[in-house]
Amino acid sequence: MSKASEVKSGNILRFNGELVAVEEFIHRTPGNLRAFYQARMRNVRSGKLVEYRFRTDEDVEIARVETNDYQYLYDEGDFFVVMDNNTYEQFNIPKNLFGDTARFLKEGMNVIIAFESDEPIMAQAPATVELEITYTEPAVKGDTSTNALKSATVETGVEIRVPLFINQGDKVKVDTRTGDYIERVK
Repeated sequence: MSKASEVKSGNILRFNGELVAVEEFIHRTPGNLRAFYQARMRNVRSGKLVEYRFRTDEDVEIARVETNDYQYLYDEGDFFVVMDNNTYEQFNIPKNLFGDTARFLKEGMNVIIAFESDEPIMAQAPATVELEITYTEPAVKGDTSTNALKSATVETGVEIRVPLFINQGDKVKVDTRTGDYIERVK
């Protein structure tokens, strides 16, 4: 057990039996009241936001979380199979931990996964990925003058919007959080 004064933003706490990630932790000292810590925390499983006031001497349980790089190997039902790059040990990670970024995962890609006592609690895909365009309408000469967009399918099967000058077989950089085209890769 730790005291509330030892908590920092970014810590993972066990709060009311649930794991929460501390997003904001502010020390407040109102004029005629005792000092306290105002915390804004997000539930790791549900994503729900929790606000709470901790007394300065209140006991809190800081969870021991290990975060590491893993290599994404393949898709298996409701799980992604990843491998530890150091020990070559394989783990099944639930797809829902990746959220919307899961649709951009490609075999061999590095991902970040956080474990709390051998249980995966958070997973994060890279912010940007380079994917090949598998299908799009052909480009026509003169299409580079406007900023119009067309639909294109990338190698993971996701349809994104790209500029008119992008052709089938081109590699593009995509933002995994929004699904937006960033640039063409040479």
